Amino acid sequence: MQSLSARLSGQKVNARDLNEVRKQLHQQVIDRLDLSQAASLSNEQLSSRLKDIIDRAVQAEGLNLSISEREEMVTSLIHEITGLGPLEVIMGDPAVSDILVNGPDTIFVERHGRLEQVDARFRDNEHLVNIISRIVGRVGRRIDEASPMVDARLVDGSRVNAIIPPLALDGAALSIRRFGSKALSHEDLVRFNALSPEMMNYLRLAVVSKCNILISGGTGAGKTTLLNALSNFIPLTERIITLEDSAELRLQQPHVVRLESRPPNIEGRGAIHIGDLMKNALRMRPDRIVVGEVRGGEALDMLQAMNTGHEGSMGTLHANTPDDALQRLTTMITMAGVKLDSESLKQIISRSLHVIVQANRLPDGQRKIISITEVLDVDGSDIEINEVFAYQRKGMDADGKILGEHAYMNESKMLERFYQSGALPRA
Repeated sequence: MQSLSARLSGQKVNARDLNEVRKQLHQQVIDRLDLSQAASLSNEQLSSRLKDIIDRAVQAEGLNLSISEREEMVTSLIHEITGLGPLEVIMGDPAVSDILVNGPDTIFVERHGRLEQVDARFRDNEHLVNIISRIVGRVGRRIDEASPMVDARLVDGSRVNAIIPPLALDGAALSIRRFGSKALSHEDLVRFNALSPEMMNYLRLAVVSKCNILISGGTGAGKTTLLNALSNFIPLTERIITLEDSAELRLQQPHVVRLESRPPNIEGRGAIHIGDLMKNALRMRPDRIVVGEVRGGEALDMLQAMNTGHEGSMGTLHANTPDDALQRLTTMITMAGVKLDSESLKQIISRSLHVIVQANRLPDGQRKIISITEVLDVDGSDIEINEVFAYQRKGMDADGKILGEHAYMNESKMLERFYQSGALPRA
C-alpha cells in the first residue's frame, strides 16, 4: 500500500482520498495510542491526545489537511475507539428509529416510517464485525464463527440483532431497533392518533380491573411501546416481574423486578429461557407478570399464571390479527410437547385471556392500534371473540398517507368486571 505522502504529499485531500487517509492514519493512531489507557480518559482528554497524534502524523507525512478535516478525523477516531464507528453519528439523530446494516458498504435507516440509504459505511467486513463484537460484548454476549447469531441491546435500551459469515453471505448484517430517550406515554399515543381517547380509556379500565392483556402485532408495529404505556396504569402498590429475552421495557412503577433470559455459553450450556424465568417468577410473589414477548412453550406457563392468582398480567406476541394470535398460542403450546387436546387448550386460553390488542404498522409507516378484541368463551369448536374497537381505512391522500378513523364496533362484555373492580363507577 502506498504511503500517505506518496499518495497525497503537499496536495489538498479530496473526499475520496480523505477516507483512505483516515484508514491509514487510524492504524498509525492505534499503534501510538495505549488503548487500555485511552479507556480511562475523558472525551476531552482523548480528543486532545488524538489531535496531537494526528498533527504529528500529518506533519511527518507532509499532508495538506485543513483544520476541519483534522477535527473530523479526531471525531471519527473517537467514535472508532469508544463508540460505534460510522454508526455513532446516525445514533445521534433522534428521527432514526431503525438502523439496518447489510454488509460493510450498505447502511439503511428508517426515518418517520420511511427507509432510506445513507452514505456512511464501514472500512471492510472485519471493521463491521469488530463493532458488532464491541456492542454485544458490553452486555456479556459474544459473536464468532461458532456462534454467528446474537440478540443484544445497547446502553440506551435499543435492540440489536447481528449475524455474521458464514451464515451471512454478503458480509455481516446488523439491525438496531431504537427507542426514544423518553418512553411514549398513553397521552402521546392518543396525540399521535395511534388510538382514540375512548380506546385508551377502555385499556385503562382493563388494566386497573386486572384483565389479562395480550398485545399482538408484527415487527415494528409498536407492541413494546404500547406495553410500556399501559403499564403506567398499574397501581403503584403492586409488585411487577418482567420477563424478556432482551430487556426493553421501561416501567415507571417503583416496585419492578426485571429478569432477562440467557443464551447458552460456548459449550452450549447454561441457557435460561423465558419459561425458566416464568417458573421462578411465580415464586417471587408477583402481583403481575409482564412478558416482553411470548415465543414458545412459555405460553402455557403464562396462561396458567394468568389463571391462578396473577390476573392483570400482560405480554406481546407476533401475529397479524387477533384470530391469528389465538391460533399462534395454540400452536406454540402444542409444539412445546404439551399433551392436551384442542378443546382443552381453547378452554385454557379463553379462561385466561381477556383482551387482545392488535397493533399494526400500515404501509405508509403509520403505527395504529387497529383492533381491541375481547376473548370470551369457547363456542362449539372456536373461541368466541368480541371486537369492541377497530380502525377503518377511508382511503389515501395525494402524498400516499393512509386515511382512516377508529370506530366503536360492539358493546363491551367486560363492563360488569369494570364495575365490580371499581375501575368504572356505576351510573
